[in-house]
Amino acid sequence: MNQNGFSTGEEESRGPLDMICCLQEDGFRCQRQAGTASYTKKIRDTVRQFKLHLDAVARHTYICDHHKSMIQSAKTLKPSSQDEGPEIDFSQLPMNTLRRYIKHFKVVTKPNLNKAQMAKTLVNHLKTMSVNEKEALTFFIYTIKTNGNKLDQKNGNKNSDTPS
Repeated sequence: MNQNGFSTGEEESRGPLDMICCLQEDGFRCQRQAGTASYTKKIRDTVRQFKLHLDAVARHTYICDHHKSMIQSAKTLKPSSQDEGPEIDFSQLPMNTLRRYIKHFKVVTKPNLNKAQMAKTLVNHLKTMSVNEKEALTFFIYTIKTNGNKLDQKNGNKNSDTPS
């Protein structure tokens, strides 16, 4: 029986219990006990992502449970979900918020767009933006710790509550 690229071992005898994993990591053979999962051509590309290789001197193709779980977790991730950002439904936002977005980011639009057209334009704009994650997270943490908000910063003042 073959499931998700792994042999369950039911069709073959397991062999001695002292077998170790058939994969090499950083040039050294894995020393974990081999499980019932087997290295197959179907998982070869996934194994290469982790810079693992089949040991040429191994007399079997059984892999350890650690590597099996690594491979399975990589297979469950969709490559497209890593490339795309979160979906935002701009049509759920009020028109004045959409206009503020356009003004803030200086998005060039046609005049007199309806809400659906404006939402579509903003989705396209958002997809073209790149974000420095480290900088964004740093600013977010700073904002939380200082109880501040970038929108509160007017004319160089930290809080809008303080008189100018």
